[in-house]
Amino acid sequence: MEWKLLASTFGVIFLAELGDKTQLAAILLAAKTQKPWTIFIGASLALVAISALGVVFAAVITQYVPENLIRKIAAGAFVLLGLLIWFNRV
Repeated sequence: MEWKLLASTFGVIFLAELGDKTQLAAILLAAKTQKPWTIFIGASLALVAISALGVVFAAVITQYVPENLIRKIAAGAFVLLGLLIWFNRV
């Protein structure tokens, strides 16, 4: 196991998820249902599943598309989303 890679992945994902809509949805569901452990387990399983899909997708796509192009596409998508949010289109 590459501990440095594990730690950096945890840190990046942890910081990216702080205060996002997933966390807010979990807070609202836990407050509404008064079942925090059920919400925690459901949210955890959902995040594990979506992360697994992302890793599998990346493993497949990187066999056909160069990493440099993937980075440019991702950067363009983030810029596009930022502009859409800036101009209240989302």
